Amino acid sequence: MITPKKLKIYNSKDIDSIPQISILSENELFALKVVATVLPFRTNNYVLKELINWNNIPEDPIYQLNFMQKDMLTRIQFDEMASAIKRNNPYEIKNTAIKIRTELNPHPAGQTKVNIPELNNEPVPGLQHKYKETALVFPSKSQTCQAYCTFCFRWAQFVDVNDIKFSTCNKTGFLSYLQQHKEITDILLTGGDPMIMSAKNLKEFISLLLKPEFEHIQSIRIGTKSLSYWPYRFVTDKDADEILKLFEHVKNSKKNISLMAHFNHYVELSTDVVKEAIKRILSTGTQIRTQSPVIKYINDEPNVWEKMWKDQVALGCVPYYMFVERDTGANNYFEISLLKAYNIYREAIIKTSGLCRTVRGPVMSALPGKVMVNGITQINGEKVFQLNLIQGRNPEWCYKPFYAKFDPSAKWLSHLKPAFGKTKFFYQDEINKILIDSENYDLSFNDDLLNSQFQLNYD
Repeated sequence: MITPKKLKIYNSKDIDSIPQISILSENELFALKVVATVLPFRTNNYVLKELINWNNIPEDPIYQLNFMQKDMLTRIQFDEMASAIKRNNPYEIKNTAIKIRTELNPHPAGQTKVNIPELNNEPVPGLQHKYKETALVFPSKSQTCQAYCTFCFRWAQFVDVNDIKFSTCNKTGFLSYLQQHKEITDILLTGGDPMIMSAKNLKEFISLLLKPEFEHIQSIRIGTKSLSYWPYRFVTDKDADEILKLFEHVKNSKKNISLMAHFNHYVELSTDVVKEAIKRILSTGTQIRTQSPVIKYINDEPNVWEKMWKDQVALGCVPYYMFVERDTGANNYFEISLLKAYNIYREAIIKTSGLCRTVRGPVMSALPGKVMVNGITQINGEKVFQLNLIQGRNPEWCYKPFYAKFDPSAKWLSHLKPAFGKTKFFYQDEINKILIDSENYDLSFNDDLLNSQFQLNYD
């Protein structure tokens, strides 16, 4: 029997009231507050009491997952923000934070440039349509989470700058867009976290997609970290049963429903309440597919992934993706080389059964699509990465192996160059045309669009 608990949130203004915070030194606490002025900070009582090992600070992986460290900003950025805080000028603090955020590539892989669709020559708010069959929807009432991950690539959704956020509501044009685009079969509700919404609000949103005019929508996915950060959402929260009835209703409406669950470490699968939550969700016919980036200080060891995948399968979940940490936010702190990511994946996967091998990885969600590192090999005397697009802006790009020069220091697609003397990857000309045709494309935008991999030719 799971004892009900009430969610208690701690934001940046509440840091001093966190019961366990006294364990930090004065310098550690100040560093936390400095970085939390730039990047969003949010945790809760479940994470604090049931997931973090406070006898292993700061090395504990869940602590690293929730609490900022000084090196998450560059030395220049940290000193600049620290000086503003010491001068205690609210105007200077706010503007310094905004300046630093613009340096952290808030929307990688062209999210604000080439992912936003148009309807009647106007952008559709809160909708992204990158892949032919799948559209991402950002409900306006899901623009927060029960806790924030320090590595989160959607960190820009949670800071107080509205012009770098995605958000939609039922009255905007996204329904009309979906109705007109019959090629879209899958909807991914994202945010933030849609499971922060009440059962009533979530039902109102999902029910729209069950109407006859959306018969072409076959699958509804919900991207969520709630199983890790607040599994009581599905067990003892006052509307937990309503949530489960909604999932069952979607399934009975002859649509697939899947929770795309973010688990970054096996510790998040260890509590009785998360096991009960998973059991209850699966009983509705809902699938649970699991995913995470590989992240330094949190899960950059093969044994972590091996155990995590085995535990997930034992609980009835389907391992889905091992991602590469995206080039945004505190990625300089968390990222590892593609070589290390591939070795972690391989060393972990070979120790699992076939039921774990549904997981694809390591995968980069980059401008062309989801690029997977298939392996490292030698061809005609040249050592290369073998790559493969498992999702692409153009579906014809998918599952065509291509090769990049082996670079042990490369951490992202934009760091790689084509092998065998080629000057560009096979999709390059079409990508350039997409960028040129996009009215929103801004040459000053600071992301992988500007790196050498997306120029017409290499030097």
